[in-house]
Amino acid sequence: MEGTHLSPQAFSGASLNDMNGARTRLEAHARELGFTLFGVSEPGASDHLPAYRRWLEEGRHGEMGYLAREDSLARRADLRLTMADVRSVVVVGQEYYAEDAPERSADRSRAVVARYARGDDYHDVVKKKLLSLLAGLDESVEGGVVGRAYVDTGPILERDLARRAGLGWFGKNTMLINPTRGSYFFLGLLLVDTELEVSDPFVEDRCGSCSSCLDACPTGALLGRDESGAPVMDATRCISYLTIELRGPMPRELRAGIGNRVFGCDICQEVCPWNLRFAEPAAEEAFAPRAGLDLSPLTELAAELLLLDEDGFRARFRRSPIKRAKREGFLRNLCVALGNQIVALGSGQATSSADVHAREVDTALSVLELALADIHPLVRGHAAWALGEHSGERACLALESRLAEESDEWVQGEIRSALMPGPPA
Repeated sequence: MEGTHLSPQAFSGASLNDMNGARTRLEAHARELGFTLFGVSEPGASDHLPAYRRWLEEGRHGEMGYLAREDSLARRADLRLTMADVRSVVVVGQEYYAEDAPERSADRSRAVVARYARGDDYHDVVKKKLLSLLAGLDESVEGGVVGRAYVDTGPILERDLARRAGLGWFGKNTMLINPTRGSYFFLGLLLVDTELEVSDPFVEDRCGSCSSCLDACPTGALLGRDESGAPVMDATRCISYLTIELRGPMPRELRAGIGNRVFGCDICQEVCPWNLRFAEPAAEEAFAPRAGLDLSPLTELAAELLLLDEDGFRARFRRSPIKRAKREGFLRNLCVALGNQIVALGSGQATSSADVHAREVDTALSVLELALADIHPLVRGHAAWALGEHSGERACLALESRLAEESDEWVQGEIRSALMPGPPA
């Protein structure tokens, strides 16, 4: 594939049928590979870029500085800076939805991982299929094809290209929504140097007056649409950002809103009428939940990870999206979720009996006491906050004991805040 190019003359006159035929064969191959969505876009400039720039100027990208780099902005504005001779963009969608048992999904004592991250890393799974798709196109076009595959790995406006390729519209939750499949799908792109028949762009906004996703977001991250009609998200309040992209302490005022979501969030998709009606379990075996990521008890998952060092954590989550959070980040999230579990047990939100309730609190406290002695300050500080959500004698004794030997100033502040008088749980 590399080093082979088609001349512009190859597509003149009678070659139009060849272009259409190549697209037809390519789409059939994509379906065979398990891509349920397929479209082709021209590589021209995006009309979404002004809204993207405004979003950056407002600082809504938080610590994700790579999104605002000038070289990245330039490449998002012009695909030719990524691939000089790009002539078509093939866009495919790989579905990943998985159903959760209602009794598990409603259980606040279980760790909820976003569906996309429960199995193998989608970057690897989808890219392997894209390279197979590219090889098939290379074989079907006289003279061969040069192309590049992208799966959320470069400065490209993937969702806008998908909209232009006819795959769906931007929902108010910023997700791309397909009118017959919903929004639980990964996008994959092929930038190719051959001209293919383009799809009709999706121009409708089918969200209408629905505000389900805006109303359901527990941290207020979704802000509706701006004056241009583009959906706006404050990433600094989004649970996915807070549990994955944020490297430091989680803002205290947002911790309660995290609930038991420990990596990513599906809330805005779970309440979307298009998903409620059309989402179907994915057939791709690679996305089946791994052990511990299938709504396992928070205490079990946290206790397991506290026994691992960073190398052990990387080995445990090899080829999993979870590794992006790193050990300290994932344990930070689990500590916050355990604190919220304690609150839920104390407020009567739990459905367990009094005896089970007492055992669950006792187990949560034991895990948090272990986390309070973790090697990483980020874990210790959030364990202190979670213990403070209990406010009982046992939690106070653990916090006071730790404070006497704690050397990190930020952790000391978290402990002192946790020890402030408050209503007992």
